[in-house]
Amino acid sequence: MVLVMKLLFLTCLWPTAVLHSSHSQHHHLHRRQQMSFSRKHNSKREIKMRKLDSTKVRPLKTEQLLHIEDHDFALRPGFGGSPIPVGIDVQVESIDSISEVDMDFTMTLYLRHYWKDERLSFRSNKNKSMTFDGRLIKKIWVPDVFFVHSKRSFIHDTTVENIMLRVYPDGNVLFSLRITVSAMCFMDFSRFPLDTQNCSLELESYAYNEDDLMLYWKHGNKSLSTDEHISLSQFFIEEFSASSGLAFYSSTGWYNRLFINFALRRHIFFFVLQSYFPAMLMVMLSWVSFWIDRRAVPARVSLGITTVLTMSTIMTGVSASMPQVSYIKAVDVYLWISFLFVFLSVIEYAAVNYLTTIEERKQLKKRGKASGMYSMDAVQAMAFDGCFHDPDVDMDLTPFPDPCEENETRTSQTNISNADTPRLKRKRSLKGNVGRIILQNNHVIDTYSRIIFPSVYIVFNFFYWGLYI
Repeated sequence: MVLVMKLLFLTCLWPTAVLHSSHSQHHHLHRRQQMSFSRKHNSKREIKMRKLDSTKVRPLKTEQLLHIEDHDFALRPGFGGSPIPVGIDVQVESIDSISEVDMDFTMTLYLRHYWKDERLSFRSNKNKSMTFDGRLIKKIWVPDVFFVHSKRSFIHDTTVENIMLRVYPDGNVLFSLRITVSAMCFMDFSRFPLDTQNCSLELESYAYNEDDLMLYWKHGNKSLSTDEHISLSQFFIEEFSASSGLAFYSSTGWYNRLFINFALRRHIFFFVLQSYFPAMLMVMLSWVSFWIDRRAVPARVSLGITTVLTMSTIMTGVSASMPQVSYIKAVDVYLWISFLFVFLSVIEYAAVNYLTTIEERKQLKKRGKASGMYSMDAVQAMAFDGCFHDPDVDMDLTPFPDPCEENETRTSQTNISNADTPRLKRKRSLKGNVGRIILQNNHVIDTYSRIIFPSVYIVFNFFYWGLYI
């Protein structure tokens, strides 16, 4: 009985156990499928990431072809052996500016390097070269050429860096770049503005002395070429030439140095218009005072002061556009001599005025007129109004309106009625002889100055232009 009941109990529980077992197996199967899908998804993701990062893991075809990963390009080609020859050629595109104040020049040029690096040799059935841009430069060895005495320089980068690298199958390399450099030019202004300046741009290796690198012009004198349309506003470009030499540094030794030499001759026409011609006119204008009546003190003094101040302005303008050098320039010689002529014309009239006053006093003392009124009036008038009063000429009858004449006219108006007839006759005779009377009244210093000043200035100009041109 007991056995029958156990069998019945087991028969009731069996479907439930089977169902539970079946559900458990289905759950485990579903879980395995999810895990398998997740692994496949992660595997595909990893493969995709590897494809994206393949440039970092695997080298480029170019690097494989040039064996860049197989060599240490921190060392120069042929390290430990003979110095590597590096040829240079330059094409000057333009000379942008010349600055006398800063003593420098700015030049734009194409700089090309030639050398051989057998580590970059590759197989080529057609013997064709490969050309690259600037991205490969950082991965290989290139010469470290720099510009001696340069102040500023930069490689053009519009629209990309103007750098070209060309590698030939046998390992020959051409490295070209377009660069603008500002460098010092040691100028001599002793003949300015009639000068010729010789400037040079110097190239040299910074790290490698002559035991490691031999810098030379690739095609000799033909290694330097220029654009036919190069021109400057203030200079004629007379010549371009290439030369080479050695430079010694006490701590590192001897280095090969290349020179780009060019001569600049200054345009003179601009400075003739701005400096020389105005100075000539001021000197000639100062000579006009020699022909003005010595009694016209305000006219002659104002003319002299005006010319002196104008010359000072011209000299200041020239000095402002030039460097402050410690020696005399050619333009300084001309302007200072011209200033001296203008200044002497003022001194000349001071001497004429002084000697005229002394001469007048002596004449008045000799005549000794009985009344003494006219002599006293002449001396006082000379002292107060600065005009010379000639006792031999009646000022009230001269045909020119002058303040000094008007003063003397007022003093003699009381006697006009008594001497009208003889004075009118004298007035008619003076009208035709005004020029002769003015010449007779000029001082002897004025007479000689009219000849001496122009003659000496002309002689000076002959010597000056003959010496500097």
